[in-house]
Amino acid sequence: MIAIETNSLSKVYTSSFGKNKVRALNELNLTINKGTIFGLLGPNGAGKTTLVKLLLQIIFPTFGTAKLMGEDIGNYELKKRIGYLPEDHKYPPYLTGGEVLKFFGRLSGLNGTTLDKRIDELLELVNLSKWKKTKVKSYSKGMTQRLGLAQSLINDPELIFLDEPTDGVDPIGRKEIRDILLELKGRSKTIFLNSHLLSEVELITDRVGILNKGKLLREGTVKELTERKEEYKLILNDELPELNKFADDNLIITKNHDGSYSVKVDDIRTMNILVDKLRGENILIKEIVLQKNTLEEMFISLINREEKGGKE
Repeated sequence: MIAIETNSLSKVYTSSFGKNKVRALNELNLTINKGTIFGLLGPNGAGKTTLVKLLLQIIFPTFGTAKLMGEDIGNYELKKRIGYLPEDHKYPPYLTGGEVLKFFGRLSGLNGTTLDKRIDELLELVNLSKWKKTKVKSYSKGMTQRLGLAQSLINDPELIFLDEPTDGVDPIGRKEIRDILLELKGRSKTIFLNSHLLSEVELITDRVGILNKGKLLREGTVKELTERKEEYKLILNDELPELNKFADDNLIITKNHDGSYSVKVDDIRTMNILVDKLRGENILIKEIVLQKNTLEEMFISLINREEKGGKE
């Protein structure tokens, strides 16, 4: 089942006199399956928050359409099936953590013992049980983020939008939040994650989209986005003799500082030909590893190339 689907979804902001237009989102086509974690990446001003607000009907599209769980986003009843944690959220400082969750629970139609039980379960989930009766003004940034995550789950939603959920959280707290998100995925929840922490996204997402200036540049699994498809790391039992005799126009071999070799080929067939040649000379191959960029390296390279008009 498809959880999120957009078709040419666009948002154009116009100045009061109609002279200047800013295209915040440009004909976005995106499909996200149910029960997955999707990470949306992009620099400041890329349109990430605009997309979330469009999907939640906080703002409305200039043109294009979108569906959530198979329903048009204009269907008000969808709100009951959605959880949302906005970026840099604030809660009244005079309320306790438990009172914050009770307030949002009542907004979601929960009450009585059902709500009380749900609050205790969520505070336990985000490791805030002992802070239930402590006023929010005493919470650290990380604790406030974890309370916000609990708030987004109060109505047991099918689809959860999280905007920078680990912002200001220490490494241990980030690990705890990652574990929670993976547990929610195990319950067939769908999670749409906006984050600038690329290392976090790389660890837990099923698919990633990269947005810049309102345009979706790339979308796929982390593996698909980070593989350097024409470069391999070759580890041999001994040093490669007469290095140049194995190279040609379709094959470049260079030795690395650690004694391994980097092999750039035009396609996988060329790599197999090299392997056959090495074996023909009784050279033992210990390991062949397809080289990858980190998600951060790929992201920076892609954004820089886009800023230069698609040129290297």
